[in-house]
Amino acid sequence: MSQRSKVLQLQPDYNVKAHDFADLAEQIVKALPSDRYEVTAAFLRGKPGPGEAVSRADRSVYFEFSDKSLKGMRLRAMWQLYKFCRREKFDVVICNRFKPVNMMLALNRWLKVPLCIGISHGFGEYDRFYRRRQTQRLIDRHWRFVGVSPAVKHYLLDCDCGFTDQNTYAITNAIDIEQAEGLQHSREKAREMLGIDPSVRLIGALGRLVPVKGHIYLLQAFAALKDKYPNTQLAIIGAGREESRLAAEIDRLGLSGRAHLLGFKEIALQYIRAFDIWTMPSLAEGLGLALLEGMSGHLPVIASNVPAMLPLIEGAGGLAITPKDVPTLQAALDTYLGLSDDELKAKGEQAFRYLQQHHDIEEFRREYLNLIDSGLEQARKEQP
Repeated sequence: MSQRSKVLQLQPDYNVKAHDFADLAEQIVKALPSDRYEVTAAFLRGKPGPGEAVSRADRSVYFEFSDKSLKGMRLRAMWQLYKFCRREKFDVVICNRFKPVNMMLALNRWLKVPLCIGISHGFGEYDRFYRRRQTQRLIDRHWRFVGVSPAVKHYLLDCDCGFTDQNTYAITNAIDIEQAEGLQHSREKAREMLGIDPSVRLIGALGRLVPVKGHIYLLQAFAALKDKYPNTQLAIIGAGREESRLAAEIDRLGLSGRAHLLGFKEIALQYIRAFDIWTMPSLAEGLGLALLEGMSGHLPVIASNVPAMLPLIEGAGGLAITPKDVPTLQAALDTYLGLSDDELKAKGEQAFRYLQQHHDIEEFRREYLNLIDSGLEQARKEQP
């Protein structure tokens, strides 16, 4: 057997889940044939506790750097990462998010890893002038960059700091639909587990309870419709610092018994079919993966028209709203709540078909494998 190419996938934090239907780093590992690639997963911070999931890569490395050591010049962390990469002699380094990209941009001046891939998961990473200047100085022929959506790719190109149409790609986020569907309980079972009345229409949302998710505007929009649709309730799965504020808003709006904060749920996707309508009123999103999760539950979608999500909403035949704009969110909810059960279900099936056609995990894996194969081939041709 010919020698396998050595790949390092570098992530800022340990966050491997037992189910990887939406874990894009793990899906990249799955994309690389084991007979041709030997993959190491490395995490700058954190490590799994007893019984927690580990990467499916050939091996995992946990640097366990402190937050302090990853700020500023990061000299100690940079030196350790340099020694590790020099010893291992990787052929490819895949960097997820800004910090790993930034560290490897500097180190690869000396390491000369043939192919480095930097993945941007959202917007704003290169807004600061000094970051753009540094990036422009360090990008060279070894580098390729990926935005997780066309919108993120355009953001990178617009930064005008070394990202070009030749070295920057959009590989659209995706989920493992088959695995996601296999985790989902039936509507009846999911409602029973959540303690939700099986007879009501249920508006749903899933995500951390933080201001950027826009849940407070969802509550306000629902409150304006609660009398028009007395058989409708609202449920939000998630935990976070906004919980007490949202609970107070439920009381203020007279939504007690109609709006439910269900808290954190392990593998929240298993409950998704409890909902009839899926909402994402976020003020900003880089990935919009939860929108795809909603579609995997055959649900009609309402979501903010932020750049990362607008193409997904339009493709799925969903309803786009303006962030923070309660009247547009109220109108979208009113539109779907005014449909018959059959019409609402048909909208959900339309969203699911779009997901199958445009966000299939097999295509995602193919695109990453092609990027890595072609990048290595080009690097070999350029060798002196």
